[in-house]
Amino acid sequence: MKASRIATTAAVAGATALALSSPALAHVSVQPEGEAAKGGYAVLGFKVPNERDNASTTKLEINFPTDHPLASVMPQPVEGWDIQVTKSKLDKPLEMHGKKIDEAVSKVTWTAKGDGIEPGFFQKFPMSVGTLPEDADELVFKALQTYSNKEVVRWIEVPQKGQEEPDHPAPVLTLSAATGDHHGTPGDDKASDSDSASAGKASARTSAASDDGDSGGTDTTARVLGVVGIVVGAAGVAYGVLAGRRRTTA
Repeated sequence: MKASRIATTAAVAGATALALSSPALAHVSVQPEGEAAKGGYAVLGFKVPNERDNASTTKLEINFPTDHPLASVMPQPVEGWDIQVTKSKLDKPLEMHGKKIDEAVSKVTWTAKGDGIEPGFFQKFPMSVGTLPEDADELVFKALQTYSNKEVVRWIEVPQKGQEEPDHPAPVLTLSAATGDHHGTPGDDKASDSDSASAGKASARTSAASDDGDSGGTDTTARVLGVVGIVVGAAGVAYGVLAGRRRTTA
């Protein structure tokens, strides 16, 4: 009976802890595919879990940082969702590929055409962004999550270092160090990929030719060593037989 009570108490405590920790864990977050290097481009994925048991997520709004506007924002189509890109005028124009840009994306909104993200599921919303700022270590994207029951959860609280995570933290993208002079522009990426592919093919051809030459030399050496080994082995056997006979005769 005592063991049963202890087990029951532990189960209740575990369920309570899980219930209290779930909201903190299941929040809207952002992660790059690979690295998000300063001064470069990156593909970001906004992960949106459904936290309600009796409602679906039907809308997501991602607000872009105004202190570090991004000149290029291209969301990837998501089946079952409409996408609206909102742009705003910039107080200070940006320069991109030699051109001045006086407006930038301030918000991207996804609206479900059907049921949206149902209870027990999550959805990723990818987009390509750039160029990432070189004078910042992170970017904060404030998000609004709307449910089918009209409830709106505002993921807008900025996490502070050394403090506990807030109840509704905003998605934060951590930027890695810049990769030399290459800033990851789309054209540079394609050229780099092409050069890498060509270099890879050339390396493969060179390696194949080298392997063929080495293979021929190795086969010849192996044959010679094999013959020598047979001769030495035969000589050893013969010597052993003769020695045996001498001992028997003596």
